[in-house]
Amino acid sequence: MEKNSYKISLSDIKKMLDEQVYIADDGVCMSVFLSLQLNKPLLIEGPAGVGKTEIAKVMAKAMQTDLIRMQCYEGLDATHAIYEWNYQRQLLHLKMVEHSGQSVDEKEKTIFSQDFLMKRPLLQAITHHRKAVLLIDEVDRSDEEFESYLLEVLSDWQITIPETGTIKATHIPQVILTGNRTRELSEGLRRRCLYLYIDYPDFEKEWLIVKSKVPGIDQKLGVEICRFMQTLRNIKLEKPPGIAETLDWAMALSALHIDYLDKKTVEQTLGVVLKDWKDTRQVQMSLSELFESAGIKSKIDDL
Repeated sequence: MEKNSYKISLSDIKKMLDEQVYIADDGVCMSVFLSLQLNKPLLIEGPAGVGKTEIAKVMAKAMQTDLIRMQCYEGLDATHAIYEWNYQRQLLHLKMVEHSGQSVDEKEKTIFSQDFLMKRPLLQAITHHRKAVLLIDEVDRSDEEFESYLLEVLSDWQITIPETGTIKATHIPQVILTGNRTRELSEGLRRRCLYLYIDYPDFEKEWLIVKSKVPGIDQKLGVEICRFMQTLRNIKLEKPPGIAETLDWAMALSALHIDYLDKKTVEQTLGVVLKDWKDTRQVQMSLSELFESAGIKSKIDDL
């Protein structure tokens, strides 16, 4: 099993994130650097849409390796996360060799071979031909039983398949786990990981992200979008918009050749920003106050 850490400096981390147009602060760079150096999983928590998943994608591109993603959900089990036997092919094979004269042991050995094994994300990651990035997305949505099994995999980097035996990792994957705190994760899982919390960006960082991701956007429009989004997150919403919604909105308004915000435009495009009808209704009813709080002056009559 590979034991050496990924040889890269802290400045290299910053550079590779910059090259992938990921605006990262010093805390993010340090967490990614230490995760690589210590060969430890990195648990990233924070509100939806702040770029947690994007870190794994950027790391895979920067390391020029493959990203293997496992989306967690309630009821996730081994057949979807680790491996599954291709029962249809096994049955077909047994039918084909029914009169071949093979012994039961020979038939069993054949159907429980690699040819009939369907590798799911965890098994794919530890048997990959090189160090891959394994993204375990929204781990807090999985059950506690699955989390317990995950602890064993992350500790020993091996998976036991009853029919064939134990498979050990040839290359330890770089693991990124993300969570939205829908439930509290176990202390055991947290102890095995480095930890990073990503919050909503401040105005300066958000405007920098918009400029880098939406090149050519009108500066006045971009600034007003960021001010408006900052103001939105300060009011109580069911689903506050993240940076992903900011970028979607910026690209949409830019494509419409709009160069400033007005209340009519905001009302017509709120579906890009808000994904809950109660939030939409609340914002529509308080647009004047939001514009004032954001320091945006509408240029048209909004009667």
